[in-house]
Amino acid sequence: MNTKKSHAADLENKRFIFFELGCVITLAVVLLGFNLRTHEKKPGSLLSDRSVAVQEEMIAITQQEKLPPPPAPPAQTTVIEIVSNESEMESEEIEFNAEADQDTRIETYVPYTPPDMEEEEEAEEIVFVIVESMPSFPGGDEARIEYLRQNISYPIMAREAGIEGTVYLTFVVEKNGEITSVRVLRGIGGGCDEEAVRVVENMPLWIPGKQRNIPVRVQFNLPVKFILM
Repeated sequence: MNTKKSHAADLENKRFIFFELGCVITLAVVLLGFNLRTHEKKPGSLLSDRSVAVQEEMIAITQQEKLPPPPAPPAQTTVIEIVSNESEMESEEIEFNAEADQDTRIETYVPYTPPDMEEEEEAEEIVFVIVESMPSFPGGDEARIEYLRQNISYPIMAREAGIEGTVYLTFVVEKNGEITSVRVLRGIGGGCDEEAVRVVENMPLWIPGKQRNIPVRVQFNLPVKFILM
C-alpha cells in the first residue's frame, strides 16, 4: 500500500532553509566561543609568606686550661770511686815459664769430645748415590720383577676406586745387603704406597754396592707399578 502525502507536508522543499539555519547557529556558537575571556591563573607560591624567626643560640667561648708539664726525671749521677795509689788491687796471677827455649817440648792440644759423639760420628757413614758397582737384587732385574709380582697384593680400596699407576720408592742398601730407610718419593694413594713399602722392606738381602771393591752404603730408587688386570 503506497503512502500518499500532501504537497504542504513535504519537507524536501525546505531543506535549504534548514541548512542555512544550521550554518547560522554554528557560526554564532563559534563567535561566542572567541569572545569568551579566560582569567589568567597566577602561579601559586609554595613558600609561606610567614617568616619564622629562628633564634640563634650563642655558644660561649671557652678557654682550655693548659696543664703544667710533668716534672723532669731526676738526673742520674755516677759515683766515681777514686782509689789511691797505695791501695792493693786483686789480680789473677799468670804463670809462665821464663826458662823455655827451643828444645822445650810443648804438648799438643787435644779438644775434649764426649764418648756419645764419637759413637755417632762412627755410626754415620756416607751414603753413595753412584758407585762403581751398583747394588742388585739376587738373580737380576727379572728375579726382582717376579718377586714383586708374587708378593704384592692389590689394595681393595685402590681396586674399587680404579687407581693404578707407579709408586716411586727410595731406600738404602747397606753393606751387608739389608734394605733400610724405605720411603715414598711419589705415590698414587689408595693403599698402594703402603703396600709397595711393605713388600720392599721384606725383600731378601741384596748384593751390596762396591766402591774400589769395598762394600759401601748406596741409595737406590725403585719404581713399583700397579696395573688393574
